[in-house]
Amino acid sequence: MQTKDTKSQFHAVLAECRKLFVAKMKDYGPAWRILRTTSITDQIYIKVKRIRTLQTASEQLVDEGIEPEFVGIVNYAAMGIIQLQFGVVDKPDLSAEEATSLYDRVTNEAYELMTRKNHDYDEAWRDMRVSSITDLIMSKVLRTKSIEDNDGKTLVSEGLDANYYDMVNYAVFALILLSEGGRK
Repeated sequence: MQTKDTKSQFHAVLAECRKLFVAKMKDYGPAWRILRTTSITDQIYIKVKRIRTLQTASEQLVDEGIEPEFVGIVNYAAMGIIQLQFGVVDKPDLSAEEATSLYDRVTNEAYELMTRKNHDYDEAWRDMRVSSITDLIMSKVLRTKSIEDNDGKTLVSEGLDANYYDMVNYAVFALILLSEGGRK
């Protein structure tokens, strides 16, 4: 059995996500800087809800697959982390280049986290179904919504940023598995 190269696969997926992020910066600028994290979480909820619907529905009315939704999850979760770190503003305050630099830093942090966890979990995600990864992302979204509804406070659980980082990493894992034609 050929050993998979998680590092290069992960970076290839992130490069595709970044490409869309940069294109959206050209179209809209960093308008997302005005979004509260609750709004970003709700955007991720919409995307994961659509993925779950497409995974179970017998009919699809919009001709877009689930891959773009996973890319959206990566990008919105990265935006959420940036919002947590820099706060919400009343009007966009970053150039497209600054926003992209922050995006790169956040996705690199997600990669580093994935590397540590992936070592400890022995790449268990490779044996998972994409539908299970989708469910894990939904669980992270619901946890995040609960934490947000509790003013960001937790007693023993990880905070908002940890959930957003996990959403990035799980969405990248799903995209890798889908690119391999694996575990629907």
